[in-house]
Amino acid sequence: MRHSQDWWRVVVVIAALVTINLLAHFAGHWFGLLAVPVGAVLAVLLARLRGLGWSEMGISLSELKYGFRWSAIVLVVVVLAVAVGVAIPWTRSFFLNDRYSSARDALLAALVWIPLQTVIPEELLFRGVLQGTLRRVLGRRTTLAVGAGLFGLWHIASSLGLSSGNAGVTDAIGGGVGAAVAGVVGAVVATTAAGWILGWLRFRTANLLAPIVLHWTLNASGALGAALAWHLV
Repeated sequence: MRHSQDWWRVVVVIAALVTINLLAHFAGHWFGLLAVPVGAVLAVLLARLRGLGWSEMGISLSELKYGFRWSAIVLVVVVLAVAVGVAIPWTRSFFLNDRYSSARDALLAALVWIPLQTVIPEELLFRGVLQGTLRRVLGRRTTLAVGAGLFGLWHIASSLGLSSGNAGVTDAIGGGVGAAVAGVVGAVVATTAAGWILGWLRFRTANLLAPIVLHWTLNASGALGAALAWHLV
C-alpha cells in the first residue's frame, strides 16, 4: 500500500509540473510571472503535508553546510567558462541574446528575475519535490535519468523562440520552422544534461544549495555575458 501511494505521488507531481508549465507560458502575463514561483511554494507545502521530509527535498538546514564547497567550485568554473566564451570572437556570437542587449536589463534579470522566477522555484520543483518523490520508488540512477528528462521537456515551451531571439544561433542554424525545431531540440538536450548534473549535485551534497548556485550562475552569467558580448560587437 505504501509503495502504491508513493507511485501516485509521482503521478501527481508530474501532473502539477505540466500544469504549472502550461500556465506559465500560455495563460497570460500574470500567470507567466507567478505560476512557477507560486506553484513551487505550493508544491513544497503539499509534499510536506503528504509526508515528504525536508531532507528528502534537500531543504533541511542541518545539511546546508555540505553544499558550500561545491557551490564555490561550480561558481568559479561557470564564470570562467562564460568569460572565455565571450572573449573569443567565434563563440561570442552565441551570447548575443536580444533580451539582454541592455546592461541594465541583464543586471536586473541576473539579480532579481532569474533567481526568483526561475532558479529557486525550478530547483524546489525538480531537485526538491520531484527528485525526493522519485527516490522513494526508484533507484538513484533512474531517479537522475527521469528527473533530467522531465527537466529537459519542461523547457520546450520556453525555447520556442530560441532561434529567432539569438543572433549567433540564427547565424548557425538559420531561420524558419526547421531552425525553430532544431532550437527546441537543442535546448531540450542541453537542459536534460544540465538537469542530470543538477540532480547529481543534489544527491552529492544532500541539499539544494549547490544546484541553486550552479543553476543561477549558468543563467545569470549567460545574461551578463550577453550584455558584455553586445558591448564588444
